[in-house]
Amino acid sequence: MVDRAEQRRVRAEEADALLYLLLSKACDALGVPTEGVALVAVGGYGREELSPYSDLDVMLVHAEGYPRVDELAAQIWYPLWDSRTRLDHSVRTVEEARKAAADDIRVALGLLDARHVAGDSHLTLQLRSVLMADWRRTAKTRLPALAQACKDRASTVGELAHLAEPDLKEAYGGLRDAVVLRALVASWLVDVPHPVVERARLDLLDVRDELHTVAGRSTDRLVADVAGEVAAGLGMDGREELLRHVYSTGRTLAHVCDVSWRRVESLMTRPPRSRRRHRTGGPLLLALDEGVGQHEGEVVLMPDARPERDAVLGLRAAAVAADRELVLSPAVCGRLANRALALPEPWPGEARRLLCALLGAGNGLLEVWEALDQSGYISRILPEWDTVRFRPPQSAIHRFTVDRHLLETCVEAAKMVRDVRRPDLLLVSALLHDLGKAVEGDHSVTGAVIAGTVARRLGFNEPDSDTIALLVRQHLMLAQVATRRDLDDPMTVDLVAGIVHDTETLDLLEALTYADARAAGPAASSPWRMRLVGELCRRVRSELSGGGQSMWTEAPPIPVPTLHQVVGVGRLGVTMSEHHGDLRINVAVPDQVGTLSTVAAVLAVERLAVRSAVITSVEGLGISQWTVAGSPPDPVRLRDRLAVALRDDTDLVRRLASRDSSAVKARVASRVDLLPGASETATVLQVRAHDRPGLLYDVTSAIASTGADIRSAHVSTLGAECVDVFYLTDSHGSPLDEEDARTTAKTVLDRLTF
Repeated sequence: MVDRAEQRRVRAEEADALLYLLLSKACDALGVPTEGVALVAVGGYGREELSPYSDLDVMLVHAEGYPRVDELAAQIWYPLWDSRTRLDHSVRTVEEARKAAADDIRVALGLLDARHVAGDSHLTLQLRSVLMADWRRTAKTRLPALAQACKDRASTVGELAHLAEPDLKEAYGGLRDAVVLRALVASWLVDVPHPVVERARLDLLDVRDELHTVAGRSTDRLVADVAGEVAAGLGMDGREELLRHVYSTGRTLAHVCDVSWRRVESLMTRPPRSRRRHRTGGPLLLALDEGVGQHEGEVVLMPDARPERDAVLGLRAAAVAADRELVLSPAVCGRLANRALALPEPWPGEARRLLCALLGAGNGLLEVWEALDQSGYISRILPEWDTVRFRPPQSAIHRFTVDRHLLETCVEAAKMVRDVRRPDLLLVSALLHDLGKAVEGDHSVTGAVIAGTVARRLGFNEPDSDTIALLVRQHLMLAQVATRRDLDDPMTVDLVAGIVHDTETLDLLEALTYADARAAGPAASSPWRMRLVGELCRRVRSELSGGGQSMWTEAPPIPVPTLHQVVGVGRLGVTMSEHHGDLRINVAVPDQVGTLSTVAAVLAVERLAVRSAVITSVEGLGISQWTVAGSPPDPVRLRDRLAVALRDDTDLVRRLASRDSSAVKARVASRVDLLPGASETATVLQVRAHDRPGLLYDVTSAIASTGADIRSAHVSTLGAECVDVFYLTDSHGSPLDEEDARTTAKTVLDRLTF
C-alpha cells in the first residue's frame, strides 16, 4: 500500500534541501551572513504536506537593517521560477509578519504552521513565539471574524459532504476547516478529538494527492470526469465508493467544527463563572427534563440519569437539545451509543413521541442527529439508516446526499405540521421516504415495504403503519400526476382520490410532496410545479370532502371517569393510575369558568407534560382525564395544591411566568381556528401549537378571560405539536355569537404569540 503521508513528507524534505542550497549560494554570492535571515515554510508546506502540484509557501524573514535583503530574495526566487516551481513568497521582518497576521486572518492561520527551513533558526523561533503569543492573546476578539469567514465560505462553496463535485479544500468540512481546527486548538480555548480530526485530514490529503496525479495539475475539485480514475488509484470500487468516503470524512470534520464553534461561542458570550454564580444564585447545571440538563451551553445527562436503565433517555436528551437548538454533548452521545438500554419492540409510546418531537424541531434537528449519528446511536435505534448514510444523490436535481436529504425533508415538513391532523405520520414519513434508494428497483415501492416495517417497530398501529407506507409509496405521485396529466380531466382527480381515499391522507401526502421537493432543491420545487400540485390537491380535496366539510363534523366521544373514582371531600378529587406505560390522572373540580386552566397550571408546575386530555362537565363538576409524562406526584399533595390554587392562583401564575421566561419560542406560528359547522350546540375552537410547559394553561386561561365556558375539550400531543379542540358556550349554554367567537380566537392567539 502506498504511504502517501510519507510521500508528502519526502516532497517537503526535497524542497527544504533545495531552499537550503539556494540560501547558502545567495549569501555567499552577495557576501552577507546567514545570521539575521531565515527561510520559513508556512501553510501546508510548513506542515510538510506537499501534494504533487502544491505551491511552495515560503517567507524570507530578516532582522531589521539586514543588508541587501531584496537582492538576496531575488537570487532565491528566480531559480525557482525558472524551474516552474509554483511559489507563494514574501519578505518580512518579524514585526512586519506580526502586522500582516493581525491584518489578515488567513495570513495568521498560515503563520501558525511556520517551520524553520534554512538560515538563522533563532529568528524563526522568535517569529513562532511572538505569532503564537499574539494569537492566544487576541483569539477571543479574532475568532468571531474567523467564524463568519467559515460561514461565508460554506454558503458560497457548499458542504463537502453534499456536493456532487466537492472542493476538497474550500468546502465546509474540507482541508481548510482542518486548518481552522488547528487554530482553535492553538488558541487554548477549546480542544478537539485529535485522532478523529487527524485521520479525516490525512484521508482528504490522500484523495487530493491522487487527484493531482490523475489531473496532472494543482486542483482541489473532484470533478466527475476524473473521479473514477482517482477511485481506482486509491483502490476503491468506482466513483460512488469514493464519494461516500469523501462525504463521510467531510461530515466528520464538519461535525467537529460545529461542536467546536458552539463551544467557542459559549465561552465568549457567558460571563465569568464567579459572576455567573453571583447573578443567578443557582447551580451551573440546569434541569431541562427528566434526566436531562444544560451545562456550559450543552445538553448533558443529570448526575442520577442512567441510560442503561432508561431506554428513552437518549431520545429525550436529543429532543430537548434539538428543540432548544443546543449542542448535545459529545460525551453524552458516546455514552448513549455504548451503554443505552435497547428500546423494546414495538417502541413504547413515549419513545415514539420523543422521536417525532426530535424530527419536528426544525433546524435544531440537523446538528443533534449528526452528533448521534457520528457516535453510532442512530444505528442502534434505526439500523436502516446505515444503508443510506453518505449515499450520493441519484439525480442532478438533488443537492444533498440521501441521508441528509431525508433530514432536510423533516426540517421542511416541520414547517407544515399545523396544516395536517397527524403531524407524527408526516414527520416519520419524511424521515423514511427515501430508504428504498439503498435497494434495487423502484425506490418508492421498496421503500414502502421498509417504511411499513419500521413504522410497526416504532409502535404505530396497523392503520397508521399502512398510512406511512402509503405516503412513502406515493411520495412522487402528486408531482408526477400534476405535471403529466390534464387536471381538467375528471379521471385525473378520480385517480388521485382513489389512491388517497380521504382528505386527511391527502393533506399528509401534499405536505410530504412540498417538503420533499423543497429539500431536493430549486429545480424540484419550482413555483410552476408547486402551483400545479396545489391545484390538483384542491380539486381532489373538493371531490373527497363533497365541498370541504370540517374534519370535526361532530364531537368525538369523551370517556368520562366514573364519578366515585375521582370525587373526594369537598367535591374535589384526584386519582392516579398507570395506563399502557403512561401516567393517567383523573381530576374532579367544581365546574366554573377558569377551573380547567387552574388544573392545567398545577400539572405544569408539577413538571408533568400533558400528552392527551379529555374534559367535560357532569352534574356541576368539571371532570378531566389527563395522560401525562413525568415522575408521578403524590396524589394527596397534588390535591392539596389544587385546592389552594382554586382559592388563590397568584403564586401558581407567578411560578409559571418564571418558567415561561426561559421557554423556547415556537418555530412555526401558532394557529387558532374557528370550525364553523362542527357542532350545532357549541362553538368549536381548534388550537395548533408547539408543545411547551404551561401551553394548555395559557390557552384555557385566555378562553376564561373572555367569559366563555369550556363545555368539553380534546387535547392531544403528537410529537412536539399539540392539536387541541375546545367546545365553547356562553353563560346560557349556547354557542358564542359570531363577534364573541372571533374575540375569543384572537385572545388565544395573542396569548400564544411571543
